[in-house]
Amino acid sequence: MYSHLDREFQYYLDNQDNLVQQYNGNHIVIKNCKVIGVYENELEAMEETSKKEEIGSFLIQKFEPGVESYTQSFHSRVSFE
Repeated sequence: MYSHLDREFQYYLDNQDNLVQQYNGNHIVIKNCKVIGVYENELEAMEETSKKEEIGSFLIQKFEPGVESYTQSFHSRVSFE
Protein backbone atom coordinates (compact mmCIF):
# COMPACT_ATOMS: atom_id res chain seq x y z
CA MET A 1 0.00 0.00 0.00
CA TYR A 2 1.38 3.38 -1.02
CA SER A 3 1.48 6.07 1.62
CA HIS A 4 2.07 9.78 1.19
CA LEU A 5 4.99 9.27 3.58
CA ASP A 6 6.58 6.99 0.97
CA ARG A 7 6.94 10.09 -1.19
CA GLU A 8 8.60 11.96 1.71
CA PHE A 9 10.98 9.05 2.33
CA GLN A 10 11.83 8.87 -1.37
CA TYR A 11 12.66 12.59 -1.20
CA TYR A 12 15.03 11.78 1.67
CA LEU A 13 16.67 8.96 -0.30
CA ASP A 14 16.98 11.03 -3.47
CA ASN A 15 18.56 13.96 -1.61
CA GLN A 16 20.41 12.23 1.22
CA ASP A 17 23.92 12.93 -0.05
CA ASN A 18 23.31 16.64 -0.58
CA LEU A 19 21.23 17.25 2.52
CA VAL A 20 23.50 15.31 4.88
CA GLN A 21 26.19 17.92 4.26
CA GLN A 22 23.83 20.56 5.61
CA TYR A 23 21.95 18.63 8.31
CA ASN A 24 24.29 15.80 9.38
CA GLY A 25 23.31 14.41 12.77
CA ASN A 26 20.09 16.41 13.04
CA HIS A 27 16.52 15.19 12.90
CA ILE A 28 14.76 16.69 9.91
CA VAL A 29 11.02 17.02 9.37
CA ILE A 30 9.95 16.49 5.76
CA LYS A 31 6.51 17.38 4.41
CA ASN A 32 5.47 17.85 0.79
CA CYS A 33 9.03 16.97 -0.28
CA LYS A 34 10.48 19.93 1.63
CA VAL A 35 12.45 20.21 4.86
CA ILE A 36 10.13 22.08 7.23
CA GLY A 37 12.11 21.74 10.45
CA VAL A 38 15.52 20.88 11.89
CA TYR A 39 15.89 19.55 15.45
CA GLU A 40 18.54 18.00 17.66
CA ASN A 41 16.42 14.98 18.60
CA GLU A 42 13.35 13.05 17.50
CA LEU A 43 11.22 13.98 20.50
CA GLU A 44 11.75 17.70 19.97
CA ALA A 45 10.97 17.28 16.26
CA MET A 46 7.69 15.50 17.05
CA GLU A 47 6.61 17.88 19.80
CA GLU A 48 7.32 21.07 17.86
CA THR A 49 6.06 19.93 14.48
CA SER A 50 2.82 18.44 15.85
CA LYS A 51 1.92 21.91 17.17
CA LYS A 52 1.50 23.05 13.55
CA GLU A 53 1.05 19.89 11.49
CA GLU A 54 -1.21 16.85 11.85
CA ILE A 55 0.60 13.77 13.17
CA GLY A 56 1.02 11.33 10.32
CA SER A 57 1.31 14.08 7.71
CA PHE A 58 5.10 14.47 8.01
CA LEU A 59 8.22 12.34 8.20
CA ILE A 60 10.95 12.69 10.82
CA GLN A 61 14.31 11.37 9.70
CA LYS A 62 17.75 11.59 11.24
CA PHE A 63 20.16 12.75 8.57
CA GLU A 64 23.33 10.70 8.44
CA PRO A 65 25.32 9.32 5.54
CA GLY A 66 24.82 5.77 4.35
CA VAL A 67 22.13 3.11 4.46
CA GLU A 68 22.56 2.64 8.21
CA SER A 69 20.69 5.87 8.85
CA TYR A 70 17.39 4.43 7.65
CA THR A 71 17.62 0.73 8.42
CA GLN A 72 17.16 -0.99 11.76
CA SER A 73 17.80 -4.48 13.07
CA PHE A 74 15.85 -5.92 15.95
CA HIS A 75 17.02 -8.85 18.02
CA SER A 76 14.86 -10.89 20.36
CA ARG A 77 15.69 -13.42 23.01
CA VAL A 78 12.34 -15.07 22.43
CA SER A 79 12.49 -18.37 20.62
CA PHE A 80 9.66 -19.12 18.24
CA GLU A 81 9.37 -22.87 17.78
